[in-house]
Amino acid sequence: MFKEDANIEGLWERYSKERTLELKNKLVLHYIDRVKSIVLRMIPNYKAYSNYDDMLSCGILGLMDAIEKFDTTRHVKFEYYATMRIKGEIIDYIRKQDWAPSSLRRKLKNISNAYSELENRLHREPTDEEVAEYLGMDEEDLQKTLEKSQMFNVLYFEEIAQAAHPWENSVQDRSETMEEKMETNEMVRTLENIIDALPEKEKLVVTLYYYEEMTLKEIAQVMNVSESRVSQIHSKAVMKLRKKMQLAQAY
Repeated sequence: MFKEDANIEGLWERYSKERTLELKNKLVLHYIDRVKSIVLRMIPNYKAYSNYDDMLSCGILGLMDAIEKFDTTRHVKFEYYATMRIKGEIIDYIRKQDWAPSSLRRKLKNISNAYSELENRLHREPTDEEVAEYLGMDEEDLQKTLEKSQMFNVLYFEEIAQAAHPWENSVQDRSETMEEKMETNEMVRTLENIIDALPEKEKLVVTLYYYEEMTLKEIAQVMNVSESRVSQIHSKAVMKLRKKMQLAQAY
C-alpha cells in the first residue's frame, strides 16, 4: 500500500513537470477503477436513457480533464476532485439526451407546487393522500409519477453538488473572487440547512444516497421497505430541496 502511494506520488510529480501523454495515460489507468465504480453506481438511475459503455466513455473524459486541470500544490486529494469531474461529465451527457417529456415535467411542477401550497396552508407536512386529492389524481398515480421523476431529481441534486461542493471549489482557479467564494460557501450552508430540516426518512435517504453513496436497493434493506418506496421518498425530498433552493436563491 505504501509502495503504491509512493509510486502514484512520483507519477504525479513527473506529470506536473513533463506533462507527457504517456504519463497522463498511466494516471488514467491508475484511476480507471474509480470511473467504473461511479458509473456502476449511477447507471441504475439512467439505464433507460443511456448504457454502461457511453457513461464509461464520458467518465473517462471527465477523469482526463481532471488530470489536466488538477493543481498538485493545492491541499486537496485528487480522488475527491476527480469524482466531481467524472460525475459532471456524465451528468452533462445525460442532460443532453432531453429524456423527460413535457407532460412529465408539467406533472412534476404541479406536484412540487402542491406540496409547497399545502405545507403553507396546513403548517405541517402534507400526506401523499392530501396532495393527490388537491391535484385531483389518485394516490397510486402520484406514487408512479414520483418514481418516474427519480432520474430527474438525481440529476438536479448532482448539479447542485457540482456547484456547491467544497472539494470542487478548493481546486478552482486562484483568480476566484472573494465574492464568488462567499456565494459558494452560502450555497453550501443553505443546502446543508435544507437537508437538515427534511423529515427524518427523507433526510436519511438523501444522506445515505448522496453522502454514504449507497444504492437505492441497499437503502431499502436498511430501512426495511421496498426499493420503489425509497425512490418515492427520495423524489419527494429532492423536489422539496429544489423548491427551497430556488426560493433561497431568489433572495
